Parts: sequence; structure tokens; C-alpha cells
Amino acid sequence: MRHVQLRAFHHVALSGSFSRAAENLHVTQPAISDQIRKLEQDYDILLFNRAKRQVTLTPFGEELLVITRRLFDAEDQAHQLLSESRALQGGTLRIIADSAAHVLRVLAQFRTRHPGVKVTIRAGNSQQVMESLHAFDADLGVIGEVPEGETFDHVRLNATPIVAFMARSHPLAHRRKLALADLPGQALVLRERGSKTRTKLEQAAALAGITLEPAIEAEGREAIREIVASGAGLGFVSGAEFIPDARLVSVPLEGGDVLMMQEALICLRERRNGKLVRAFVQMAREATE
Repeated sequence: MRHVQLRAFHHVALSGSFSRAAENLHVTQPAISDQIRKLEQDYDILLFNRAKRQVTLTPFGEELLVITRRLFDAEDQAHQLLSESRALQGGTLRIIADSAAHVLRVLAQFRTRHPGVKVTIRAGNSQQVMESLHAFDADLGVIGEVPEGETFDHVRLNATPIVAFMARSHPLAHRRKLALADLPGQALVLRERGSKTRTKLEQAAALAGITLEPAIEAEGREAIREIVASGAGLGFVSGAEFIPDARLVSVPLEGGDVLMMQEALICLRERRNGKLVRAFVQMAREATE
């Protein structure tokens, strides 16, 4: 087994294509195919299903990909360590956030201090944040709950209650507060499953003996806001993430601590010493002290 064979496998597995892997590695497609073929022959295994111009991983290939993700991530970390004097002058820091609003101030400070570093931010619900970090598809995550266990390091960013919001024309828009008991019978517009806001809301309702059924289920805050603004029902969001909008009214929910969103910046513990990760996390700690 040679390093070049594992790298060829890794890039084909990630891209789902021999030709794209060849482009990424700046080699020919026959060279990639030959490395995969030798790896499979040497160990008498099948790593990819090849049918109808589609390339998918076999169960054995899936297991090997878990290992090569760690292998090549460790290689990248070694490169960062050896290049430490230049690490904060370039490179890319990847963030996945259930809401980027919680790290905007830290992000601005980071960019001012390290203008050569490219930062990418993509949205995802809490479940997607955790999955992306475990898969090494992101370096840092922003999530609506401090994670349990020893897998992650975290910095608490803030704690804000979940609020309901609705169109100004909605019958409940004049209310100063809403109780969970007010929600059954209302048209509820909820995030997709995997959203921590939805999970906390449903858990609080269950403790009160109430079942919440969505009238509309949509993915992402933008979609929820536009649906609610049309007058279709009630939406729910962390108070810190409610964006003022002339079309909308937010109303506090009675529920106490069970409806508090504990936003946190998290990273895999094994990746906490990466130069870029460490610098961003340190700034986040300073900003919350």
C-alpha cells in the first residue's frame, strides 16, 4: 500500500468521480484508475461500485474513507505546524453555523488581525454542524447548545430565549407574551428536524404535556421568515437571531430555562491546536470574557 494509492482513493471517494479526482491531483485519469486498481488487486477488495458512469463507495470503501479523512487531515495539520510562521498569513478557515450572527464580531476582529486568511462560512442546522466537524468538512462550528462529552472543545458565546414571531396582521401579534398552551391549534411553521431550536421547543412542549404539529416545515431561517411574513403562521427563533423586519412582530415565549438557546463555538478536540482554529477560538474567548 502506497501513499499515492490512498490519496487517489481519497480524492475519488470525496469527488465521486475519477476525472474530477484527476483534475484535483493534476494527473491523468488513467493514472488515478491505475492506482485504485492496484490497491484493490493488492488487497483483493472492491472499494467502488462502477455502474452506469456512476462511482459509489462499497461498504469497505466507506470504512476506508473514515480512515483516510483522518490521515489526510493529520497531514494537513502537520503541514500547518511545520509552516507555523506563515500559518496566519494565509490558508482557509472553514466555519459551519446554525447562525453566523453569533460570531460576526469575532469574525470582524479575526479578519482585521489576519487579513490574509480566507474564511468560508456556510449554514447548517445543529445536526449538520456536528456531522461536518466529524467528517472534517469544517474546522469550527456554531451550534445552539453546548455539546456534552469530551469530543469537542467549546466557547460559550451567549444565551438567548426562543421567541415566536408572526406577521403584523396575525391575531396574536398584539400579545405581550405567549404560553406553550397557546400554540396547539395555531398554524406552526417549523424548521426541519435536526434544528436545535425546533428540538428545544418540542421538548419544552412535551414537558408541559403538549404536542406540537407543524402546519409547514421548511429548511433554513430565510425560508421560515418569508413564509411567516406571508401570514401563513407562527415561526420560532432564538431572540438573538430575530432580524427586525417591518412585516414581522416577535413575542416572548413563557418557558424558562428549557427554552434558552446556549450558543457555542465548537471544534473537535483533536483539532484544537491548529493555528487558525486556535487563533479564532482565543478571540472568541476574549470577546465573551
